[in-house]
Amino acid sequence: QVQLVESGGALVQSGGSLKLSCIASGFAFPIYDMSWIRRPPGKGLEWVSGIRSGSTSTMYADSVKGRFTISRDDAKNTLYLQMNNLKPEDTAVYYCARGRSESTYYDADIDRGTQVTVSS
Repeated sequence: QVQLVESGGALVQSGGSLKLSCIASGFAFPIYDMSWIRRPPGKGLEWVSGIRSGSTSTMYADSVKGRFTISRDDAKNTLYLQMNNLKPEDTAVYYCARGRSESTYYDADIDRGTQVTVSS
């Protein structure tokens, strides 16, 4: 059974930083591309960033490029998202999912998420 448990969300001031984690189980994490997706309040899902298996390449939405960094530790079955220079518009529930891009992430993996709130 696939399980993805996100953590690290918090209330932070504008300009602050957070690091999100996603611990995976129930599937062969190292061979899967992975993504972070977010849902801002009252809006739909928004793909944020993706990373290929083996960390061979990364991709970012324009809205977070230069501020967020995705990484993974395959030995720990864990995906990370380092978020710097946070803005109020980054406020959202953040999810991790299998798949690398906006068109290929697994909708079925979107579950609990972790709340990030950025105050101005």
